Amino acid sequence: MGMPLDRLRSLLLAGGVIPAHPLALDSRRQLDERRQRALTRYYCEAGAAGIAVGVHTTQFAIRRPEVGLFRPVLELAMEEASCFEQRTGRALVRIGGICGQTAQACAEAAILRDLGYDAGLLSLGAMPDGSEAALIEHARAVAAGIPLVGFYLQPAAGGRILSHEFWTRFVEIENVVAIKIAPFNRYQTVDVLRAVADSGRSREIALYTGNDDNIVADLVTDFRFGSEVLRFSGGLLGHWAVWTLRAVELLEEVRRGRECGAPLGRLLERSAEITDSNAALFDARNAFRGCIAGIHEVLRRQGFLEGRWCLDADEDLSPGQAEEIDRVYRAYPHLNDDAFVAENIDRWLQ
Repeated sequence: MGMPLDRLRSLLLAGGVIPAHPLALDSRRQLDERRQRALTRYYCEAGAAGIAVGVHTTQFAIRRPEVGLFRPVLELAMEEASCFEQRTGRALVRIGGICGQTAQACAEAAILRDLGYDAGLLSLGAMPDGSEAALIEHARAVAAGIPLVGFYLQPAAGGRILSHEFWTRFVEIENVVAIKIAPFNRYQTVDVLRAVADSGRSREIALYTGNDDNIVADLVTDFRFGSEVLRFSGGLLGHWAVWTLRAVELLEEVRRGRECGAPLGRLLERSAEITDSNAALFDARNAFRGCIAGIHEVLRRQGFLEGRWCLDADEDLSPGQAEEIDRVYRAYPHLNDDAFVAENIDRWLQ
């Protein structure tokens, strides 16, 4: 079982950086356990508040029977996170991805619970034609098994448009502990925020940005709805699967700026730099087809991965994407944490 619900809510509301965990494969497209463990160690030591495993960045295909990596990958991350907690005394939030129709989703929730995960990030991508009422019943069924992190995923990455009314009903589910908001759309982002504000549960449901095109602006903005003011507690992002130390430092800078009322100019400048970098890493100009391969390419350059292999042999960088990654490396060298990785990677790979 995961941590007590009150403790989980407290940690999620306190906020932090939660990387969406990639999948380390060898040249045969088999799990590279040593490198998979190294990635988890990196996120922990970089200062992440938690990890999200079995999510889009981990590749949904790990669930296929012929692949059979869903449980093994979750187990590896849990082992490394638990070792880190025991060694440092610092608690981590362990989130596992949940997808599929209701029977599959409930079974995945049971696996997460049995392994000791704290919450499940609920993808609705397997139900593109379901009514919103059906989606709410689906979410209620899954929430009976594990605390839920809602997930508003942009349509370009397999999500769907969900109305303000949907989110109003979703936040009524007692076991909802957070929402990752990632529609890449300001109107739809506000739909979710307004639902949380109107629910009276803003002290129970944490908000995490997944808007890779707008990370910093989400983090620095106060969203005011009458007397209710909402803020994003942190981010749960595939973008933060790389250069994680810099993400942790960014969030700390945002917090310090809030405390002292510092001008936002430098942070807004950083916002544009990060959005430009994300466009390269996530292959925005090609409808995000190379997003996972882009993350893998950075991790390959840093030495975490031997190659950028995905489970799907046809999934790779788009033409010109490597050159775009080169460009943002040159343009924004302060955004990468290559020096931190170089100092520690041999130890993480042991």
